[in-house]
Amino acid sequence: MRNEARDFAIIAHGDQKYGEHPYSVHLDEVADIASEYGELAEVVAFLHDTVEDTETTEEEIRGTFGPLVASCVSILSDEPGETRKIRKTATYKKMALIKGKEELALLVKAADRLANMRACIRIKDQGFLDMYKLENTVFRASAYRPNLCENIWVEIDKIQKV
Repeated sequence: MRNEARDFAIIAHGDQKYGEHPYSVHLDEVADIASEYGELAEVVAFLHDTVEDTETTEEEIRGTFGPLVASCVSILSDEPGETRKIRKTATYKKMALIKGKEELALLVKAADRLANMRACIRIKDQGFLDMYKLENTVFRASAYRPNLCENIWVEIDKIQKV
């Protein structure tokens, strides 16, 4: 299912870029970070932006990858809003309520955030890195669950202090 999810996401994202790179670079990095938590974590990682950033619907994800994956992708999709602050506030409120099997989405969200922060460091994008650092308190309060993916949070915390 991992390869199906990667192929599906690459087709869905089409010519979309992640900076100057094909979007698959970001998807591969998020999936790589999530890989130690199993194939389902990788599947969600590959699909995490499809509903938010492409024409893909939650129903398509559900029909192809099942209800848990679809629910996780829905959790990871930003809520509507005119500004980043409005979107993220609503999305973080939604994430704060997640329990049980759907916490898989929170693991992938942490992997996504770590991948974005690493990318900022690589390309020396201090503006975006500072934005992630400013959001971190609220982000962590919404997405962190004890013992879910501690190593990801340890690295996020290290970057936060730089």
